[in-house]
This record gives sequence, structure tokens and C-alpha cells, in this order.
Amino acid sequence: MVSKKVNKCSFCGRTDREVQLMINGIDGCICSDCVAQAKDLVDQTLKRPSPLALNKLPKPAEIKAYLDNYVIGQDDAKKTLSVAVYNHYKRLQHPEVEDDVELEKSNIIMVGSTGTGKTLLARTIAKLLVVPFTIVDATVLTEAGYVGEDVESLLARLLQEADYDVKKAEQGIVFIDEIDKIARKGDNPSITRDVSGEGVQQGLLKLLEGSVVNVPPQGGRKHPEQKFIQVNTKNILFICGGAFDGIEKRIAQRLNTHVVGFDAARNVAKIDQSNMMQYIAPMDLKSFGLIPEIIGRLPILTHLEPLDRTALRRILTEPKNSIIKQYIRLFALDGVKLTFQEEVLDYVVDKAVEFKLGARGLRSLVETIMVDPMFDIPSQHVDSYEVTLDYARQQVEKANLYVLKEQTADK
Repeated sequence: MVSKKVNKCSFCGRTDREVQLMINGIDGCICSDCVAQAKDLVDQTLKRPSPLALNKLPKPAEIKAYLDNYVIGQDDAKKTLSVAVYNHYKRLQHPEVEDDVELEKSNIIMVGSTGTGKTLLARTIAKLLVVPFTIVDATVLTEAGYVGEDVESLLARLLQEADYDVKKAEQGIVFIDEIDKIARKGDNPSITRDVSGEGVQQGLLKLLEGSVVNVPPQGGRKHPEQKFIQVNTKNILFICGGAFDGIEKRIAQRLNTHVVGFDAARNVAKIDQSNMMQYIAPMDLKSFGLIPEIIGRLPILTHLEPLDRTALRRILTEPKNSIIKQYIRLFALDGVKLTFQEEVLDYVVDKAVEFKLGARGLRSLVETIMVDPMFDIPSQHVDSYEVTLDYARQQVEKANLYVLKEQTADK
């Protein structure tokens, strides 16, 4: 009796009796499980964005035009960011030193009230350039040896975004949010350690200026036995952002000290009291609590304008990722045409201005209005749905948002 030939997978070695399907080739076989794994690997490889080609670096005007699709207003900040990012990656194109002129990187600090678009600007630029990008909250950082995260965790997250490709990570962007929260707690040095303020600033110095840092890939405190990865921060662009709540008073005090002489009244009239942030200077950051060494390593200082009613109205509908377009798309996936009355959009903007919530408040308000339709409509057989002003007002009032208004006013 002739026994049946047993086929083995050329990849995993299992026989055709151990798998659901065995595909025979000329000189080998492959099982259905290995085919599925190979397909996943191919999909991940092809979908993964290619690293930034420095010879195809977009010009500053092209970077700003791309930002205009996602961020409304903030032209000054967008120009400053576009030039800084362009010069930074142009510097990577020419690493060699010519004529004894060495190009240094220019880290950026953005100052603006909450909801003005600081994080969105940094994220959008990273999306355009297709480079590793990570956002880190400075409030969780503490000086080494204390409860919290070490400053090296910034680079650990960047490594994760780069799939632990060190060379790729060394061309990435790190956005440090809430940089104002690590300001020095007092103007005078104290005998007690400021482990989450000045201590963190001291730890950030070596990262910002450019040095080789030993990075624990899994977190230094939870896995002390792991091997360190050396990362050179010389070509990593650091973008810092913070609201710096209350810095307007320091700016006003500084401007008043310069107003002396017979033209004092005239100079005071020239100052725009409604937008003091436009007059910000490095000395204001120092008086707020940032140490001079940190300010020196963040040479590019830009501010974001407070969002007025017109800007908020545009943010609601114009960007590619606007909240209204997102909801229309979500309903369209269920075969429902969603429309909003113009009065509803104006009402949402008015409430956002009233509560002083910025652009983030727009999403919160629309979420409050749309939670019930999002729950009910998918179960109903309807082709269209219109959000009316009466319904929007009813939903907002039902949510007791006046409590939020009172909390915002206290701040």
C-alpha cells in the first residue's frame, strides 16, 4: 500500500494535517497561516509612510499653505513655524561645515491661551513632513530620583514612534506641552528642591542643546536592568508650547516701565490692551519662571492670537478636520444626510465665546448637542436629519453648562 505524501510548510515546518490549507509550489509549500502573516507584513510595510526625503523638503510658503488647510488664522505663528522647520531640515541636508560656518538648530516656543491651536500646529507639520512625532506633557516630568517621569522619557516615546529606528528618531520632532507648568515656583532660589519645576528645566537643557543621551526604551524606573539606547538630540527639533496664564500682567508691567517722558500718554494709547500677548519677549518668560538657560535654547519665540468670534466660526466649518465635517461624514456612513441650521453654528460659537473655551469648546458643545441624535438615528430608517436652533439650545441647557461657565470665570 502506497502512503500519501505528507507536505510540510517551507516557512513554519508544520504538515498539511496541522493546518487548514497547504498551498503547493514547484519546490516548496506554504500553509494558510503563514500566508496570512505574510499578508499582514506586506500591508504594514506598504502603508507605513516613507521617511522624509530631504531633497523634497517643502518650501516655507508650501508648509504654510498646508497648515492653512487645518489651522484657521494664526498667520504670524504659521510663518514663524514654517521658516523654522524649513531651516532646521535644510540644515540636515548640509551637515558638513563650510567656511567655518556651522548651522545650529533653532528650537521653538509657542505661547498662547488654551484652545488656540499650539498642539495642532505641531502635529500638522509633523504630518506633512512624515517624520517621527511625539507629544509629551511636561506636568508629569520630575527631576531624576523622584516620583514621576524622567526627561529621557521624551526620547523613549520618540523612539517608539520611529519603531526604535535610532537614525529615524534623530530627525524627529518632540512637542513639549504645558511647558509653563515647570516654571520656577519662586523668584528666589530655595533650600527645598523644586523637583517638578526648576529641576525639570535643568534636566531638559542637555536635550535641547544637542547631546548624546542614554534612553531607557521601556522606562528607566520600571525596568532598571534594561540596556540603554544612545540617541543624539543634535538634529531633533523641540517645539514647546504653553498657555502661560497670567503672563499678560507681567507684559503690561514691563511695557509701563518703558513709558516715561512727555509722550507717555501717547505710547500707552498705542498698546493694544485686549491682546497683550503680541508684545511678549524673552524677559517675560524669565519673570514667569523659566530659567535663562532654557530660554536661550528656545531662540524662536512666537505667540498665538486669541480666537475671536469670526475665527471660531471658521474653525467650526472650514478646516479639513472640522467638527461639523466630521459629523456629516459619520452620519453619511449610515446613509443619513446631516445638515445644521446656520443659527445653530452661530449659537455654538456664541457659547464658546461666552464660556471662554477656545477651539476646544466648539467640539465639547457640538458633542453635547449631537449625543442623542448619534444614539437614536442609526436605529431609525431616515435619509436626512437637520439640527435646529431650538433643539441645540435645549440640549445645551439640559447639560447644565452654566456650571462650566462659573468654573471658567473663577480661573
